[in-house]
Amino acid sequence: MMQQYMETKSQYPDCILFYRLGDFYEMFFDDALTASKELEITLTGKNCGMEERAPMCGVPYHAVDGYLTKLVSKGYKVAICEQVEDPKQAKGIVKREVVRIVTPGTILDAAAIDESKNNYIMCIVYIADRYGLSVADVTTGDYFVTELPDGQKLKDEIFKFMPSEIICNESFYMSGMDLEDMKNRLGITIYSLESWYFDDEICKSKLMEHFKVSSLQGLGLSDYDCGVISAGALLQYLLETQKNDLSHMTHITPYTTGKYMMLDSSTRRNLELCETLREKQKRGSLLWVLDKTKTAMGARTLRKYIEQPLIERTEIERRLDAVTELKEEAISREEIREYLSPVYDLERLITRITYGSANPRDLTAFSTSLEMLPAIHYILEDMKSDLLCEICKEMDTLEDLCSLVKSAIAQEPPIAMKEGNIIRDGYSEEVDTLRRAKSDGKTWLAKLEEQEREKTGIKNLKIKYNKVFGYYLEVTNSYKELVPEYYTRKQTLANSERYITSELKELEDTILGAEDKLYALEYELYCTVRDTIAGEVIRIQKTAKAVAALDVFTSLALVAERNNYIRPTINVQGKIDIKDGRHPVVEQMIPNGSFICNDTVLDDKKQRISIITGPNMAGKSTYMRQVALIVLMAQLGSYVPASKANIGLVDRIFTRVGASDDLASGQSTFMVEMTEVANILRNATSKSLLVLDEIGRGTSTFDGLSIAWAVVEYISDAKLLGAKTLFATHYHELTELEGKINNVNNYCIAVKEKGDDIVFLRKIVKGGADKSYGIQVAKLAGVPDIVINRAKEIVEELADEDITSRVSEIASREAEAKKKTKSKKYDEVDIAQFSLFDTVKDDDVLEELKSIDVGNLTPIDALNTIYRLQNKLKNRW
Repeated sequence: MMQQYMETKSQYPDCILFYRLGDFYEMFFDDALTASKELEITLTGKNCGMEERAPMCGVPYHAVDGYLTKLVSKGYKVAICEQVEDPKQAKGIVKREVVRIVTPGTILDAAAIDESKNNYIMCIVYIADRYGLSVADVTTGDYFVTELPDGQKLKDEIFKFMPSEIICNESFYMSGMDLEDMKNRLGITIYSLESWYFDDEICKSKLMEHFKVSSLQGLGLSDYDCGVISAGALLQYLLETQKNDLSHMTHITPYTTGKYMMLDSSTRRNLELCETLREKQKRGSLLWVLDKTKTAMGARTLRKYIEQPLIERTEIERRLDAVTELKEEAISREEIREYLSPVYDLERLITRITYGSANPRDLTAFSTSLEMLPAIHYILEDMKSDLLCEICKEMDTLEDLCSLVKSAIAQEPPIAMKEGNIIRDGYSEEVDTLRRAKSDGKTWLAKLEEQEREKTGIKNLKIKYNKVFGYYLEVTNSYKELVPEYYTRKQTLANSERYITSELKELEDTILGAEDKLYALEYELYCTVRDTIAGEVIRIQKTAKAVAALDVFTSLALVAERNNYIRPTINVQGKIDIKDGRHPVVEQMIPNGSFICNDTVLDDKKQRISIITGPNMAGKSTYMRQVALIVLMAQLGSYVPASKANIGLVDRIFTRVGASDDLASGQSTFMVEMTEVANILRNATSKSLLVLDEIGRGTSTFDGLSIAWAVVEYISDAKLLGAKTLFATHYHELTELEGKINNVNNYCIAVKEKGDDIVFLRKIVKGGADKSYGIQVAKLAGVPDIVINRAKEIVEELADEDITSRVSEIASREAEAKKKTKSKKYDEVDIAQFSLFDTVKDDDVLEELKSIDVGNLTPIDALNTIYRLQNKLKNRW
């Protein structure tokens, strides 16, 4: 047995081998040491012909799923080695084979994976500075392929799919991608495969063989050279690990990244699309607001819609039409939702069915789901919108399969597949007979015994049984002359004779082994039913996709009705015009009616950039996020929280909101901030929407202001970028840009002052804020009064010193400049060297500055003087 173990283990050196011995899966040697530690189970030993006992540990076969999940979640591969013949019939050692390899991306246990998420495995191939990428979910049969020109776009795809496992070629390790970050931060397991997996011809032939086509053109893959290698390698890997023909993977979908709005990791995180930023929970995310789906399939589909908004106007309008009709037809919508409630996860059920791992209760869940389809289909037949009509056509009612399961499988079958009580009474005459034999055998024997006594007149005739002769009729010698001719002698004893009849023999055959025969026959019939369903996998998958899409649209329609959302207008002119916009999540988290609505206007002309100023906590970030979320909701095909919304299509949304030290990779807050800014400026286009909050706050004031200023100038220039932008800042100096750049506009958060206290009005108004109210915010936050009062003193001192030093500096630089030029006419460049706002160019203003008696100015006089001089310059220029 141990030799057999070692031989099997040598074929799977990178796996922990679960080796079936009776009712346990045993592990030996290094596997046992690893498993005992990771699973916290007892480590023992076994004599195996060596000098020392082999380390050993084990887990019960009936509880294996939990242990598998624990190991796989830590990144281990597990090979399941089963007994593949009946130990009772085996000659010598029982034959064993590895029947499946379980990895993070291929685990099937329903308890181990989130039903509302796909569990993706991704294959990446790096060849000649290009990336081939394929993604599959073995639990649903989804299979995608694409190609990417650079690492940044690859990162976007990784964050979009968030696979639990990545397999790759060796070259990928040298592509410059931060694999350790993927492993540690994202929790993705990464394996490199041997080079033969990526052989061009092998990959092509595997794909054509699996999908039964004569050329890649038939799969739409002729333009995906790297993608084909990636898809073929992934298919080969799955065939080897799953040990079956993957018949549920019926199609492969090539796609281009330009079909969907691109959302990088920062944007997904900052907008809290599917989970919150801090707690990583669904509650508090956009998905939480929109997800009123009834099925697991619908929940997964809605998540995909949120993570991949559309950029094609026609398709968006089709989705909005479907939501509109379901919103207006509320009675039909609620009927559909009621019928959807009992529908199980058809996608994952059919996968288990094709794998042969579905238990009898899975089939009853399957039939329960199918029972709902005719009613849903009937309601859909009256719908008018294109997408709902399409769903109606795609949805097969599968009544033949429902009828098969209903007639064949018991109403409440056991989970076990080989312990009987699976097949419904009346489905199989043979099963019914065996079942009666198992339960009614004694009654039948008693009845036959009574019949034979009456026939023969032998009053003491008895039917008996022993293991050697089986059942027999026993007649004492005193009645020997009454034995009829159709009795066949079986054994002679001193005082009696034992006989057999054809009827008794038939009864014996029926009773003896009836239980074993019954269980075997029930399992055989069950497998036939299961295989029949598996043969209709394409029909079932199409129906499952249709049900999922319908579930999403009914959910979006319900949310639109409950939350008072409106249908957005979609335009391609690039104008975003939102009236009374609301944050879809925040308004659900606060008391009814207390959310303050705000308008937004952005376009590609004079309203390109909005500079938003105001104190912390006033609502700048909420406002900017709500604009981004409204745009995203519109492009996924949802109604939006506003009284009116005209949404210009955007190709990407970028956010730079907040920052924190990334100590693990040695990056400071400012470095993280600048890295995100660099990514935005390099990858945004004129059709992108940028949400930038507090650029430059992580460094000194002048450096930060300079960077923020330069970023705004760069974005505003149509030749450089020209993207629509919401730019929140504490640098009030940036409000100067409204007069300098014709597409920059100032907005601020309205604040009401009551002495030293402030009230946030949460309203966006035209104009710029002239102070940050930092001390007042600190007071609101609960900072002790002694600290607040001292801060007020310090800020007055600093303001006094700052104004005095600046005015003195200007005066001294002016005198120095005059000495150099010996003239009252100054060169523009020289003036810029000492100007306060880079706008001082008027001799009169310089003369007035020169005449100021700085020593006799109070702080308030100094502020007023500076304010007056600024106004002069603005009026002059």
